[in-house]
Amino acid sequence: MRTFVAVEISNSDVINSVKKFQNNLKINAKPIVPEQLHFTLQFLGDISEDVKEKVSEAIQAIKFSEFSINLRGIGAFPRPNFPRVIWIGTDEQGGKNLVELAKKVENALKPLGLISDKPFKPHITIFRIKKKIGDITKELNEQKNMDFGIQKISSIKLKKSELTTSGPIYSDIMEVIAKK
Repeated sequence: MRTFVAVEISNSDVINSVKKFQNNLKINAKPIVPEQLHFTLQFLGDISEDVKEKVSEAIQAIKFSEFSINLRGIGAFPRPNFPRVIWIGTDEQGGKNLVELAKKVENALKPLGLISDKPFKPHITIFRIKKKIGDITKELNEQKNMDFGIQKISSIKLKKSELTTSGPIYSDIMEVIAKK
């Protein structure tokens, strides 16, 4: 099963801000549906049922406190003049807290041989771009300081991703709640 560890976006005000932005940005790209907005702390790829159990145990042992992040700023990977993904970033402190949380996940999973293929960059994907659409630097620069609101981070989830022709379908495998 294809899996990843994530923090979901659940604040309805944030979700509505993202939807409004997606509707207003006139580009040929597929918006991410609101129910799928998340930070991927670590992508695990295809794992067996046995490894899933070990991952669940390892993640269950992670201790972290609840914190808030401010979702703000827009960018593109790999770059705005050749975008494949459009994303929303975070405020500096919220981003640091997310990086620390991703490190805890990585350290918990390292003994299982599950290592990140690239460093964690705090962002949520809001568009996937399949076809070349050209330079969108101007469109993104007009919105680069946009504020989408505050999201409380109170849990992490191990999620399953099933790829379908109409896009991925995510389901929860397990959840770890922050210590108060």
